[in-house]
Amino acid sequence: MEVSLTKGASEGPNKLNAFDNALLEAKIGNVNLIPVSSMLPPDTKLIPMPELEPGEMTNCVLSHQFSDNPGDEISAVIAYCLAEEMGCVIETGGINRTLDELKDEARFMAEYMMKKRKLKIIEYKEIIQTHTVRDKASVVAALVYHNPKRH
Repeated sequence: MEVSLTKGASEGPNKLNAFDNALLEAKIGNVNLIPVSSMLPPDTKLIPMPELEPGEMTNCVLSHQFSDNPGDEISAVIAYCLAEEMGCVIETGGINRTLDELKDEARFMAEYMMKKRKLKIIEYKEIIQTHTVRDKASVVAALVYHNPKRH
């Protein structure tokens, strides 16, 4: 399976439009996002984010945050870890949290999920999108699963 990590941040006139604008920045604003839980098959490969077909049904694990409080620092985080047998995806985020807090939380969740499955992490990667709110803003981070028939 091929997956990509992507992220975006944007302001907008309201919550929906700020979220949509962040999705557009992440290059996933013109597809139908289907939220899935956080499991990866053992043969998962990370690839650069390809161009997706408008209206495409797209599975993803999505983290997002919104605030309309100027000055807030909003964050969305996606991390994944792989073992030989399988992998897990983690999503977190928040408002006014430090990068160290977010990284530590994502890493802890990844390690815990793999420990519960008695698996050894051989690869770990995270992306973090932050944004300082000016008016109304949203951030997104996603792991996108690619349809094998595309390639």
